[in-house]
Amino acid sequence: MKTLVDPTHALARGLGAIRAQYQVPQDFTPEVLAAAEVAAKRVPRDHVDHTDRAFVTLDPASSTDLDQAFAIEAAGGDLLLHYAIADVAWFVADGDLLDAEAWRRGETLYLPDGKAPLYPPVLSQGAASLLPDVTRPAVVFTIRVAADGAVKLDGVERAVIRSRAKLAYETATDADLPAGFAELARRIAAAEQARGAARVDPPEQEVSAIAPGDYQLVFRPRLAAEEQNAALSLATNMAVADALVAHHTGLFRVMAAPDAGAIARLRNTAQAYRLAWPAEVTLDDYARTLNAADPHQAAFMLAIRRAGQGASYAPYREGVTPWHAAMAATYAHATAPLRRLADRYVVQAALAIANGRAIPDAVTAAFETLPKVMAKADALAGQIDRAVIDLAEAVMLSNEVGRPFAAVVTDADERGGRIQLSDAPVMARVLAPKLAPGDAVQVRLTGVDVEKRSITFERID
Repeated sequence: MKTLVDPTHALARGLGAIRAQYQVPQDFTPEVLAAAEVAAKRVPRDHVDHTDRAFVTLDPASSTDLDQAFAIEAAGGDLLLHYAIADVAWFVADGDLLDAEAWRRGETLYLPDGKAPLYPPVLSQGAASLLPDVTRPAVVFTIRVAADGAVKLDGVERAVIRSRAKLAYETATDADLPAGFAELARRIAAAEQARGAARVDPPEQEVSAIAPGDYQLVFRPRLAAEEQNAALSLATNMAVADALVAHHTGLFRVMAAPDAGAIARLRNTAQAYRLAWPAEVTLDDYARTLNAADPHQAAFMLAIRRAGQGASYAPYREGVTPWHAAMAATYAHATAPLRRLADRYVVQAALAIANGRAIPDAVTAAFETLPKVMAKADALAGQIDRAVIDLAEAVMLSNEVGRPFAAVVTDADERGGRIQLSDAPVMARVLAPKLAPGDAVQVRLTGVDVEKRSITFERID
């Protein structure tokens, strides 16, 4: 999802330049749109009928590309999560025009002024989206969640469902949500803590107008329903990953922990934000104490996310345990096929395994080629996110040229160093001799170029 929102459209001109620079797709070709119209008319036939089950969706209020719907039931001391995932493979066939375009794009790209979807809207926001009060094809994963939060894949089947409600993070109440929703999320969170996971979900940043032509960057803390909803995808993705490993196949999301150098830089960033991170406390343990409602702690959560070596995709290899350090678990992406190309293939593999069938050859082959395709798509999304943040920082500071700022050096070389401002979620380089990591410095903003998305500082102490 996008990491910054712009409700006042302060970034409109600059966003246009970013779209042009990174060649963000503006639309689909007429041929792909025509293929999508035909695919959207495809009637489900290999699906059981689960329209009697009370599925609901939970997403941002404005979302229409709904990948997931869920229902929950008790099973003794366990909870059964029935997690319906958009059956994209029902509409998109290997090698067709829609498939080729999806492989070219890799994933949906998000910017504050809109998105460039992976699939044409007639599918991603229409026939394949799990919208309310209409029958939709889905792949339903049944996940058994034990009292201690352990998860197991109990079954996978193609089904037609009918979502009862499109719930929104901003307005959903406990009464709207299925019984067991909060308890299931609590179990998953407890299991995360028990295994030492340090998943950090920083809040979105928002460009906020404080006066005509004057802006600031603020954080929008994640809502409770948003945090709880993430547990459903986490439980499903972990259960699917375990099933894939057991069958010696699959595509996994893997990530190494931040190295010693990154952790040292993060300690300097914490110092800049005046956060008390005791020397004897590990990054993982400290991360679990952070409160996104505090602006400095929210900014530090964002710094942690940026400090990692980055997540990537890896196919199954005999004798290798695919590992995601932040999850402290083996993990796959299966729950967002409308937005990520790789998920479509993981869903198909899980469906085959759960029903005693051979995994299609095209899926097995895709597991070998997807890592490179997804790495390219992830890199582009990361570059766009960084450009958007750079633009927002330039807009925010455009009226502050000449102003002094307190900062801390996070890392340095012979020419200067990278600094973290103490009162804004802004990092920049400053050219100055004899800087050392951890130095508290005073700097002056000497220039802002909104068009180039650049800011410059000089040391003044």
